[in-house]
Formats: sequence, C-alpha cells, structure tokens
Amino acid sequence: MTTVRGQLFIGGEWTDSAGGTIEVLGAATGEVIGRVPAGTPADVDAAVAAARAAFPSWRATPMGERLELLRQVELALSARADELASLISAEVGTPLRVSRMLQVEGPRRAIENYRRLLPELPLEEKIGPSVVIREPLGVVACITAWNYPLQQVVGKAAGALAAGCTVVVKPSEVAPLSAFILADLIEEAGFPPGVLNLVSGDRRSGETLVAHPGVDMVHFTGSTTAGRHIGASAAQTVKRTSLELGGKSPNVILDDADLDLAVKVGVANCFTNSGQTCTAWSRMLVHRSQLAQVEALVAQRVARYRLGDPLDPDTNFGPLVSAEQQKSVRAHIRRAMADGARLVCGGPEQPPETPSGYFVAPTVFSDVRVDMRLAQEEVFGPVLALMPYDTEEEAIEIANSTIYGLAGGVWSRDTTRAERVARRIRSGQIDINGSFFNPLAPFGGHKQSGIGRELGVHGLLEFYELTSLQYA
Repeated sequence: MTTVRGQLFIGGEWTDSAGGTIEVLGAATGEVIGRVPAGTPADVDAAVAAARAAFPSWRATPMGERLELLRQVELALSARADELASLISAEVGTPLRVSRMLQVEGPRRAIENYRRLLPELPLEEKIGPSVVIREPLGVVACITAWNYPLQQVVGKAAGALAAGCTVVVKPSEVAPLSAFILADLIEEAGFPPGVLNLVSGDRRSGETLVAHPGVDMVHFTGSTTAGRHIGASAAQTVKRTSLELGGKSPNVILDDADLDLAVKVGVANCFTNSGQTCTAWSRMLVHRSQLAQVEALVAQRVARYRLGDPLDPDTNFGPLVSAEQQKSVRAHIRRAMADGARLVCGGPEQPPETPSGYFVAPTVFSDVRVDMRLAQEEVFGPVLALMPYDTEEEAIEIANSTIYGLAGGVWSRDTTRAERVARRIRSGQIDINGSFFNPLAPFGGHKQSGIGRELGVHGLLEFYELTSLQYA
C-alpha cells in the first residue's frame, strides 16, 4: 500500500501546497510507499505565522490543560503502536521486532516523562532582591532526521508544547510519514489551531524555516555538517539553537572486563538500526593482548544476524534507509580497506541473502589506527572499528581523539576503575558496564556532537527564557 498525504497541517487545518510531491521509498525494496507535499517558502511563512498567532494564548493556557492534551496524544500513540511500528520499519528499515520498542515506545515515554516532570520544575526562583522567572521561549522550529523519525519529532515538539511554546515541524523528507500521524493525533486531541504545524519538504524548506525571523528557536537533529550550516544561518537573527549532531563513540573495554558481555553488548549497540544511530559505539577499543580473542567473539556475534525484510518477524538486521546512504556506507568501507584497515567480516558488496534493497552486511575492521578516516569520520551505517591500545592512558587518548563527543561505554570488573576512565572521556553520555539508556537523563553531546540537551528536565529547560524581576 502507498500512504498518500496530500496536505500540510497549518493553523489547525489540512492545507493544500503549491509545491510538488515528494516520494517516500521503502528501505527494503526501493519502491514508492508514500507521497507527501514538497512545502514551499510560502507554506513555511504560513506555518510560522500560525504558530506566532497561537503563542500568546497557548503560553497562557494552564499547565494542567496543556499536559492533559499531551496525555491524549500519549494514549493515542499506544493505541496505534503496531501501525506506527510497521510504517517506520518500512520507511527506515528498522526490524519490526525492535521497531515498536525503539521507534514508538520511546516517543510515548518521552511524553509521559515530560508530563510527570514539568509540574515539579520550579518556574520561579528568589535570588536576593530579584525573582527570576522562566517564560516559554516562543516559536520553535523542530527539524528532524530520518533514523528515529517519530522519536525526534516527539522529543522536541512534546517538550516545547508542554513548556508553552508553539511549534513548526519539518520532518526529514526521507521518512516523513509518522509525523503526519502525529499531526492527526494533535488534531484529534483538540489542540488549539496553530499550536503545532507540519510542513514537509526538502532541504530548502528547512533552510527557509531556520532563517525565518518569526522563529525564536531551532531544535535540530542531523549531521554535524548540517548543524554547522544551521548554526551559521540561525546566528543571523540570533536564534537559540539546540543541535543534536554526529558521533564516533568509543566503547572502551579495559583489560579486566568481562569480554563476552562487553563484546555482546558492544556489537548490539553498534549495529542497532543497521548502525544508523548517532550514539552507536562504532569504535571498540581493546587491549592489544586481547585483540585476537575479541575479533573471534565479534565475528561470532555478527554471524547471528539475519538480514532481510524488516517487516519479517525473523529479521534482526534490516536495510539502510536509502540508496544514497547505502552508497555512502560502501564508500567508507572501501576507503577503510584502502587505508590499510584489516577486514574481519562483511564488506561493501550487496549481501547474497538480500539481492535487492539498500542492504550493507555488518562489517568489522581490525587494527584501525587513530589516523585512519574510519577512526575519525561518522559512517552512520553497520561498520565497527576495532582499535588496539597498550595502556589505560592510551585508551583514554584514543577515546577523545575525534571531533565528536556524543556517547560511549566503559567496561571493567572494577567499577571504580571504569568510573575513573569514564570521567575522563569527553562525551555527553557514557554507559558503565552496559547500563541501559535513561530517558530522564539529559541527552546531547560535547565538542562537535552538538549544543543543548534533549529529554528529561534538562530537555524541558531548553524551551524557556529567563526574566529577572528586580524589586526595590
């Protein structure tokens, strides 16, 4: 079936666009599975105008009413979880067996957390003779990537709406369909017109939105290259930006770690969503004396992956999202081979078990040096670099040797040692001995992995301005 969404959601109404049509291709087949409008600058203008007009009354709406409307969306996400999981699996390639948990349950929990945390957030603070108040920032442009399309829209838009901001959403043109369902749910829940607006489109629509003088904040997820461009454009009107960008995250396995467990979790982390995850532990740092053992363990884990149709319940490794992404990842693999990295398994060829679709086999290289491009550049695909080290100090230096600082892991049977090493790694979130992702903790990066934080209390705080009232 082909999902056709012929209108944009602007000012509480489904509205025709004078632009053309964007075709959405299925990751496993390359066939058209959807069509959405290609929004124009005029559509962006209308959406921003609707958001600005709605802002005064929305910010004055009692918090309880705003949160109740979000609760209705949360309930509706649960009711349509199977539909959304199948849709996103078809768009992105995430295996259906994990799509409901990662692609749908995550967004639902984000709303639940915002609803629970916001009433506990102090919005006024007495500092000497002043009262410092937090006020909703204004109109927020939410521009999202394709790898976790619903999570990124909800993580941004739900926090902004809860805080009293209004929103214009521009989803990735590669995977926009779930954003239209969210707009349906916003309409069905009874949100006031203009509080959330949806404009699909290509890069030009995003650029128009970033530069728009009526936008107060740009909340973006995507590549570091795109983030630099957005930051420069937003600076022309001194907008606030929150940029969640790329990563080249290290998984530091110390010489006293449980190797079986560290490799098992590390491989799963790197190859989740076929490696199309900004937080993927794509560099596995291993003591040189244990490199051969780790190579064997990694190869055993990789052999368990079953490539195939992401909608098949038996598939646990799906395709990449597009032909462009497949081409990019294959180029990274070929460069790594040319640079002298040693191929352990996988490679750039089309996997024989999947003769069609945007597939790349899970690929592992060993003896990767810091000066190789594979050790420095984000691949955003199923490619793992094994990097040997000789001392703990060298492992820390390797972990910090890139422009990125988004995530990472440290493994040791000595928790105190693991924590000591983790505290010296410059990353936004570091798991110690395989801890689970905490959606209440702030999510974001150091260095060129981004600016600002998402999720939890710290994510909510991004959507407020501070005003100090001085009293004589």
